[in-house]
Amino acid sequence: MMADNTSDVGEARAVGARPQVAAWLLVVAALVAAMVMLGGATRLTHSGLSMVQWQPLMGVLPPLSEEAWQETFEKYKQYPEYKKINQGMSLAEFKGIFYYEYSHRVLGRGIGLAFALPFLWFLLTGRIERRRRKTLFGLFLLGGLQGLIGWWMVKSGLVDRPDVSHYRLTVHLGVAFLILGALIWVALDLLAKAPAPSDSGGLRIWAWAAVLLVLLQALSGGLVAGLDAGFVYNTFPMMNEYWLPPELGQLSPWWLNMFENVITVQFDHRIGAYLCTLLLAWIWFKARALALDPDARLALNLTLAALVLQLALGIATLVLQIPLTLAVLHQGGALLLFAATVQLAFRLRGT
Repeated sequence: MMADNTSDVGEARAVGARPQVAAWLLVVAALVAAMVMLGGATRLTHSGLSMVQWQPLMGVLPPLSEEAWQETFEKYKQYPEYKKINQGMSLAEFKGIFYYEYSHRVLGRGIGLAFALPFLWFLLTGRIERRRRKTLFGLFLLGGLQGLIGWWMVKSGLVDRPDVSHYRLTVHLGVAFLILGALIWVALDLLAKAPAPSDSGGLRIWAWAAVLLVLLQALSGGLVAGLDAGFVYNTFPMMNEYWLPPELGQLSPWWLNMFENVITVQFDHRIGAYLCTLLLAWIWFKARALALDPDARLALNLTLAALVLQLALGIATLVLQIPLTLAVLHQGGALLLFAATVQLAFRLRGT
């Protein structure tokens, strides 16, 4: 009987701590979003191959002396990017690209600590409900796996070609989106109240379809970034004078064009944007006549606003030929739109 009472008190404490645990997860989600955007800047400045060693426990500090900088620079000179692209680069120029990748890696370690330390504290003080412990531990393991995927990606650019594999880049980006979505979902679940009765008109399944479609569009963006496909046609809505560029099917077999042909990859990304727009606009218009609860209605409006913002950022980034600031904001817009669709799916859950 006493054991049961102790268990009940522990669960009551964990339930009372839900807002604090949710706030922690949302802070980590914001850090993950910042990490993705910094990764985009690292990619666009061609800085990702400047650190040719992976030291997950060491390497927190950058080179601190001129001798250490020279040693690090000499290591970089042994790899394809310096030999084929940056030969003759000065040490000052090397430092400029080094700090992008260095900041990206340090932020990754920081996110690991920002998750692990509060998780241990919440766990040891009984502030995490028993049913959520495996989920949160799984998220911690997924974050660790993401670090390994990042190095697996970087390694692909240290062999022959001075560029990372666009497939590995897309996997790295996709896992980041999954981590972000999971963090947001668990945080929302922690903060959720009993849903008010409402008529979703069968929109729940369509909200999940929107989550999947936006995620696929983000993965398509990973292919675009990895192949530098954003630079090939910089007009909108047509691709120069074409609606269907003649180069779409140049590769054989035909399906390889979707992954290797820069023209087709950009074309597919445009089509994905149209599909996301049609689906989310349809959901919004269908929901206008439904008696949704206020949280679901707000989620719908936020999703539509995020869509409009992302479309504007995408078009501007394309026609202005991928300026760094706009391109990073466009990546941030993808994160915002994905987060909005995840929230929409959550608000329409169980209806």
